[in-house]
Amino acid sequence: MAVMRDDTSGTETVWTASRPELSSQRLNQSLEADVCIVGAGIAGLSTAYCLSCEGKSVVVLDDGPLGGGMTERTTAHLSNVIDDGYVEIERLHGEEGAHLAADSHTAAIDRIETIVTTERITCDFERVEGYLFQSPEQSEEQLEQERLAVLRAGVDVVRVEDPPVPALQGGTCLRFPRQAQFHPLRYITGLAQAIERHGGRIFAGCHVEGVKSGKPLRIETRPGHVITAQSVVVATNTPINDMVVVHTKQAPYTTYVIGARVPKNSVPTALYWDQADPYHYVRIQKGAATGGQDILIVGGEDHKTGQADDGEDRHQHLEQWARARFPMIEQIEYRWSGQVMEPIDGLGFIGRNPSDAPNVYIATGDSGMGMTHGTIAAMLITDLIMERTNAWATLYDPSRKSPKAAGTFVQENLNVAAQYGDWLSSGDVESEDQIPKGTGAILRHGIQKIAVYRDEGGELHRCSAVCPHLKCIVAWDSIEHSWNCPCHGSRFNAYGKVLNGPAKSDLSPLET
Repeated sequence: MAVMRDDTSGTETVWTASRPELSSQRLNQSLEADVCIVGAGIAGLSTAYCLSCEGKSVVVLDDGPLGGGMTERTTAHLSNVIDDGYVEIERLHGEEGAHLAADSHTAAIDRIETIVTTERITCDFERVEGYLFQSPEQSEEQLEQERLAVLRAGVDVVRVEDPPVPALQGGTCLRFPRQAQFHPLRYITGLAQAIERHGGRIFAGCHVEGVKSGKPLRIETRPGHVITAQSVVVATNTPINDMVVVHTKQAPYTTYVIGARVPKNSVPTALYWDQADPYHYVRIQKGAATGGQDILIVGGEDHKTGQADDGEDRHQHLEQWARARFPMIEQIEYRWSGQVMEPIDGLGFIGRNPSDAPNVYIATGDSGMGMTHGTIAAMLITDLIMERTNAWATLYDPSRKSPKAAGTFVQENLNVAAQYGDWLSSGDVESEDQIPKGTGAILRHGIQKIAVYRDEGGELHRCSAVCPHLKCIVAWDSIEHSWNCPCHGSRFNAYGKVLNGPAKSDLSPLET
């Protein structure tokens, strides 16, 4: 059973259980700034920090707590081991592109380490080794091809026949030195404090309604106040200022995580990955369990967002997989999920938004590497705003064409088109009487689709089931108690309040 913060806010993570206290301001007036940053996760706050160090005046807006989006749902691997593998990145972007991708993620880890040291941030930052294990379906030759591609990209790697760590899979593996891990919420708390010391202003509980082009730009908020700025950076996991273009080049996937209590020092501190389908990723967080024991963090079991509601089964699969490899597991203390934006060509989209003015920037398409990717975004976008050359700019350009990924582009967009068939389907249940307490379901009423949630007191709450982004029909997520859009990943809480984009507005409430 998932640990809940309340009946509509989703599961608790190992990070939120130890969230640092940080008071935040409420926006109560219109303001001017050099740069307005929308989103106070790792990408937004890292960008605000870099720009404030350059002397820019920055304003950061977020409608939740700092790190309250996907940053608090990460497993916080800091790695230059690209999620899709270097063989695939080299195929899609060439040898030079793979080298630049490796360089950017390596530089991001180094930058995080420098910031931790410079700003004296206590966030459990630690350099560790990483181990990539082959899948049962993968041959020795395929693992060797990956090793050679990694070396061509300029990343240190060693082939290990007998790994000195728990094996996720029998046989050889690849060892990567100088990877890292940290506590993401403690890190961004330190970033926020540093930003404010540099004169930056951060406002929570402030919903951005839209970005109006011009010089200056106008960022309109739900309280009615307006931020005017020379540049804006939209760092909201998936852009809220782009209606279509970028969303056709990436797809939302839900990933699942468990946190298992294990005896102190029973699992070596390292990053572990396999290449199975579905794949798994593992790390340890020391002293995070009761009594000072460690938490083993295990993730995987991904599926397209809004296209399955079997999270309990997926958590059980993760537990079975983990117990088979880590028999020292005592108890599962955390179960949660997060959303990953998967770009069609394996690399994120960082830079000027294709459908906006040249002073509007985005950071999205993390592909499971959000912590380093968010830091890359900060470094790259800061250079663009400061009008400096950056070697990574073309590689991550949101306007880039990816002809070698055409098959994935077609496949993902056909999948989106198929979701509009939900308009013609029947509801999840025939009657509201069939909806248990603390649960939601879709009902059909004539031509209308209705999202109905019955709270723990038995009261019903009805919203339109139509996502305000591009009119797909949302689906209930019984793990996070949210409504999820199966097309582009917009999420809403049980009462229909928007949690993350691309939708900017809530599900429309209905009386009956």
